Amino acid sequence: MRLPVLLLCTVALGGCSVDMGGFAFTSETRGSQTTMTTSSISARASTQEATLTPDGECSAGVSLDPSTRPLPPAIAEGITECELVKLKGTKPTDVLIGESGKGQRETQVLYAEPGGREIYMFTDNRLSRIVKPGQG
Repeated sequence: MRLPVLLLCTVALGGCSVDMGGFAFTSETRGSQTTMTTSSISARASTQEATLTPDGECSAGVSLDPSTRPLPPAIAEGITECELVKLKGTKPTDVLIGESGKGQRETQVLYAEPGGREIYMFTDNRLSRIVKPGQG
């Protein structure tokens, strides 16, 4: 009964995130000596799509967003910041995150490629413009 209530609360609080952490004690006996160790784990889940952090990592490993979709086949307008990184296969050279005058999240993702710099511009986590070498 508690699981449906938890899921209902999760849906009702759309746009929220949950950070969970914990630790466990384990003991191992070898011969006459007992060794006690601790281990810890943390997880983050969000009801919003993951976005990039300034160091080029995705902000959430698990997304509970109902609009979660499979990885697109190619880099094109409308993909998310994390989808770009997955499609490129490497962390970006630089990530600049700011806010527009309208309160929108604006992100510029830079990749230094052998042929020159590629800049991918996002507005509210959607690719809106690509600037490649030789383009304006």
